[in-house]
Amino acid sequence: MKKSNDEWKKILSPEAYHITREAGTEPPWTGALLNEKRIGTFHCICCQTPLFKSDAKYESGCGWPSFFEPLEGSHLKEVLDTSYGRIRTEIRCSTCDAHLGHVFNDGPPPTGIRYCINSVALGFDAKE
Repeated sequence: MKKSNDEWKKILSPEAYHITREAGTEPPWTGALLNEKRIGTFHCICCQTPLFKSDAKYESGCGWPSFFEPLEGSHLKEVLDTSYGRIRTEIRCSTCDAHLGHVFNDGPPPTGIRYCINSVALGFDAKE
């Protein structure tokens, strides 16, 4: 069942609500998961859906966690974003429609893709 804005506000921090439900962006270089190096899985902070493996994370120098590929059977959906007079591809969680970040065609091999994701939109499960 789809949650209302009031339900999301009770579940999420104000910053996570703004980013995931209002398509906000955290300031670069501030995210708690930016420098996460452990082995594990990154998931949507709203619904816990697994999104990226840690071995797909890389240092892009952009100030946000970056990944070159999503998990197999991806739970990401792409949406055209024309905000701020630019044309970009927004990435949302296909399970709960949370705004996660954007995707660009300037990533490393083997995909050439950079999923630039707000740290606040993610949770992390370390592999034991």
